Amino acid sequence: MEGYRSDPAVVRRMVNELVLAVTRQSDIASAWRTLVSPNDKVGIKISAAGGELFTTHRDIVNAIADGLAAAGVSRQNIIVWDRSLGGIKQAGYGENERYQLRSIAPREGYDPKVTVSAPYLGNLIWGDRDYVGGKGETPLLSDDTNTSSVSYVARIVTQEVTKIINVPVFSNSERNGIAGCLFNMTIPNIDNYRRFGVPPDYGATAIPEIYSDPLIGGKVVLNIMDGLVAEYAGGPLSQPNYAIQYDTILASKDPVALDAVAGRQIDSWRKQHKFPTILRTGAHVAVAAQMGLGNASPSRIEIRNVGR
Repeated sequence: MEGYRSDPAVVRRMVNELVLAVTRQSDIASAWRTLVSPNDKVGIKISAAGGELFTTHRDIVNAIADGLAAAGVSRQNIIVWDRSLGGIKQAGYGENERYQLRSIAPREGYDPKVTVSAPYLGNLIWGDRDYVGGKGETPLLSDDTNTSSVSYVARIVTQEVTKIINVPVFSNSERNGIAGCLFNMTIPNIDNYRRFGVPPDYGATAIPEIYSDPLIGGKVVLNIMDGLVAEYAGGPLSQPNYAIQYDTILASKDPVALDAVAGRQIDSWRKQHKFPTILRTGAHVAVAAQMGLGNASPSRIEIRNVGR
């Protein structure tokens, strides 16, 4: 990175060396073939909420897509997506990418057969599948019609892809502590999600439960966390005042381990700048470890530096 801009050749080498290290293969095509097959429809779940600096870097996505193609996956069967793609133009993505670039369509983009229930209600807005009303209308606080304890999961996840490469950004989340691997596969992929970012538990139980669904976390074969630029406050939206050029990419098959490592680093930066800890709002990471979704304890996580 130089001046918050990435070098495509260096980033490609970083991504490839990480994939080789994770899979313990000697060439990139063989490495990706341990994760996907030519018959798979592969989704690359990015974070596009952060505009120029904090959207998943295009150079990382291109390196992943090229690796998948080398493994025999048709580029027509590669879908790169987020709930909204509002930040991708500033981040350098164009209309002629060599993969499908998709957002989740309001209402119809959610699978009516795959739901997430929770014992507390959320206020529906336009775009949620069960919202009653026209586009742009603001529901009244007293509107009992537009409240629900059900969320629907995106069709892209449940119906369109068979394997997923999860590529979150290295950022905090103001609602959920850390906008990491667990967050990136759950909150942006469901409607009526706002209820999972408020007290008392800020999604601590809901996020791991959603991720544990075989149709969601069960499809993730690799997590690659974009830490070229990191953010310790205000995330995952763009807050350049809280940006750090971190020059780092992390990869693991264990989403909990990546979130735990990133969370501790974010907390360290927050402490330096006198921000409160994310332990409370990011409690879903510890709960996910308790549920057996991965490791959160530093003593059970080996960090290997590659390419140095």
